[in-house]
Amino acid sequence: MSNTAVILAAGNGTRMKTKDSKLLLKINGKTVLDRSVNAFLNISDVDEVIVVAREKDIPAFSDILTDERVSFVVGGDTRQQSVMNALDVIDDCELIIIHDGARPLIKSVDIENTIRAAKENKAAAVGVFVKDTVKVVDKNGFVVSTPDRSTLFAVQTPQIFDFELYRKAAQNAREKGLDFTDDCQLVESFNQKVKTVVGSYSNIKITTPDDIVLAENLLKNEALI
Repeated sequence: MSNTAVILAAGNGTRMKTKDSKLLLKINGKTVLDRSVNAFLNISDVDEVIVVAREKDIPAFSDILTDERVSFVVGGDTRQQSVMNALDVIDDCELIIIHDGARPLIKSVDIENTIRAAKENKAAAVGVFVKDTVKVVDKNGFVVSTPDRSTLFAVQTPQIFDFELYRKAAQNAREKGLDFTDDCQLVESFNQKVKTVVGSYSNIKITTPDDIVLAENLLKNEALI
């Protein structure tokens, strides 16, 4: 059975303060979108890539992404709805691989390790342990508690799931009127445990202009990517 990567690229990029999609911005000569999508096209376990985008961005995106394994669907009002739009055009596959288009520095080894973990556990997500001490605060800004840092894991993407598991979890959420901002939450709500895979701190999400500068600096040192 095939594995399908769903690249979420339908955000409006408000914090980037750019008229066009932030995924069209270039990092060392290549667009954010090109780097994100090709990271998965270069993985032998990935058979097709579905890019979820705003309708107005699809012409520009399709000019960049000419590989025949890439197709496009229009995004929804929320992240979960965007993934479900992609889900609706997938006939069948073994794994659904969900990745933020705004994470262009994902390493091949981290994709492969997460795919392997998903095959073994039906659900897996890459991420990193937090470096800073995290405080829980009340509505007035006062510290309530300090969680044990060794148990805190910052989840990134890709998040990878058994296709049938994800489909059933998505249908369950739809029937209950639930909408999650994280795909792991979706399957967790369906009583599925998610295996974490330790990835790389360089797998940053491009959100503000500073992130473009950071990504360019990271790429200058190939050992970091």
